Amino acid sequence: MAAPKKKAEPRARKAEPAPKGPPKGMAAFPEGLGGAVKYSEPLLRHTTYRIGGPAAVHFTPATNEAAAGAVAWAREHKIPYLVLGLGSNVLIRDGGFHGLVIKIGKGLDAVSHRAGTWKVGAGLPLPLLARKTAEEGYAGVHRLIGVPGSVGGGVFMNAGAHGQDIASVLISATVLDPKGKIVDKPRKEIAFTYRRSGLEGNIVLGCALRLDQEEAERLKSEQSMLLRKRREGTPFDQPCCGSVFKNPEETTAGRMIDRCGLKGRRVGGAEISKTHANYIVNVGNASADDVLKLIDIARTAVFKEFGIELELEVKVLGEPK
Repeated sequence: MAAPKKKAEPRARKAEPAPKGPPKGMAAFPEGLGGAVKYSEPLLRHTTYRIGGPAAVHFTPATNEAAAGAVAWAREHKIPYLVLGLGSNVLIRDGGFHGLVIKIGKGLDAVSHRAGTWKVGAGLPLPLLARKTAEEGYAGVHRLIGVPGSVGGGVFMNAGAHGQDIASVLISATVLDPKGKIVDKPRKEIAFTYRRSGLEGNIVLGCALRLDQEEAERLKSEQSMLLRKRREGTPFDQPCCGSVFKNPEETTAGRMIDRCGLKGRRVGGAEISKTHANYIVNVGNASADDVLKLIDIARTAVFKEFGIELELEVKVLGEPK
């Protein structure tokens, strides 16, 4: 008796080939700028949330001049553009971004120092800078070991933690200014305030920092303690953007959301963290809409309970699906 025929296995769908050019109707991206260009690139690969639809054009410049050229192209053709570093502190909507995304990363991440002056590319992750400076016995940014962003974003937002911030050690910032020129802005020309730099309209490409020498082992020991506290108090090992809401003056957003009983509240693949209520984490293929619904739930509950309207710290970008 003949053996029964095996049922044919369904064929796996072939992945759609990546587009080789910009969307129909968009001007061709210039060749030879120096860097990596991709089309219809999923932004979930470039955000700490692991959420986000595609960018029409995604460009990682290898030089400051390449970044300037990309911006000049976008302005000439009236194409919207945005700048990403490590993609923390942002929520990209599920429809993605119908323009140019400039990723400040590899290529703009060089670091060097001499006699306490550190020159750092904007694409270097802040935790790497904090670790490297501590290992070489320099204090001033070592406490930023747990800040999940890039140096460029850190300058632009005046990142800080545990009594240290970028403004206190900055000598100058290299920026692409609103006129498209690459210039070095000295510290005195930058209007730093708490978590702001006044550099709106500029793209940070690098900076120079003045750091003080201290004993390396002491700095590394302090970092270990800070990282241990971070692991205990935040969902550091889950995809998230960092804090979702700004803290009001007299209390914290996390404390109010917790008092509303919302820790662990879930919508789709997004959850208000059980560890820290001011974090919304991606627990499994969350969409931007899932996160936005939780944001609305938290804001509504806090306003109803405390009469306080929470202000977003995370930046919501892109288009709905």
